[in-house]
Amino acid sequence: MLDLNALEKDKKSGLPPVHTWHPEFCGDMDLVVKANGDWIHDGDKIKRPKMVTLFSHILWYENGEYFLVTPVEKVRIQVEDAPFLVTKWRYIDTDKGQAIEFTTLTDDVVVLGEDCELWLAGEERAERPYISMRYGMKAMLHRNVFYQLVEELVAVSTPQGNGMGLMSAGQAYLLIPDE
Repeated sequence: MLDLNALEKDKKSGLPPVHTWHPEFCGDMDLVVKANGDWIHDGDKIKRPKMVTLFSHILWYENGEYFLVTPVEKVRIQVEDAPFLVTKWRYIDTDKGQAIEFTTLTDDVVVLGEDCELWLAGEERAERPYISMRYGMKAMLHRNVFYQLVEELVAVSTPQGNGMGLMSAGQAYLLIPDE
């Protein structure tokens, strides 16, 4: 259905320049990105990580819907929660100081405070952690990653208030406000 041979990568990011493509809508594809990070096509999990990564690189978010796009095709897919899942993190040194680098299941790498922001969303006492991704999309932090980061909490002061949070690239992220 999708012409994957038409993909050219942006030299700087290594990603196809989907933001420059404006194909006509071609229809729906039976593809669902599950909340646990699995990509399901026609009811079966896609087992080839490189295929999932390829699809994630041509993912586009528009008006609350997700699409896979090429220069000539645009098909809608379903996403249960967030299309990306952060599975690893580490501290790195940047020109803005120590920062947290996140890696997704599809090998996207972003730096908190430089390439992405962090927030909690959901119902009170059931909030989930997210980071921003390209084109207005988001990634959910895997539970293990979040639990590891909770061990790194420090006292922070932000425009939203004071409490416990994370520091990355010189920016403070409030996660647990003072009462």
